[in-house]
Amino acid sequence: VQLQASGGGLVQAGGSLRLSCAASGRPFSNYAMAWFRQAPGKERDFAAAIRPGSGAKYYADSVKGRFTVSRDSAKNTLYLQMNSLKPEDTAVYYCAARGYWSVRYSETNTYNSWGQGTQVTVSS
Repeated sequence: VQLQASGGGLVQAGGSLRLSCAASGRPFSNYAMAWFRQAPGKERDFAAAIRPGSGAKYYADSVKGRFTVSRDSAKNTLYLQMNSLKPEDTAVYYCAARGYWSVRYSETNTYNSWGQGTQVTVSS
């Protein structure tokens, strides 16, 4: 599956953004999907994931209660609604997909499809 992320930008602290990740190439509904982020000079970290079928959602502690992951299978699109943004949320955000679900949903090396990344900058 091919992924293309969009929706990043510059926002003030406390503001909101919604990221989108459009999928193409294969049926979207059976894929485990996730968002990761990478700040300058740091490793790529897990942010959120959504399970195929049940739609169960999983979040990193740093974003829990502020970010919401969702998917629209009819549109083949994954979303990340980000509220109450903080300067420490500044990063390049990547969407990722794989064709199976496992408990290792937060590990980057278990995903085989990645979007190109979209920059989110939160000013203080």
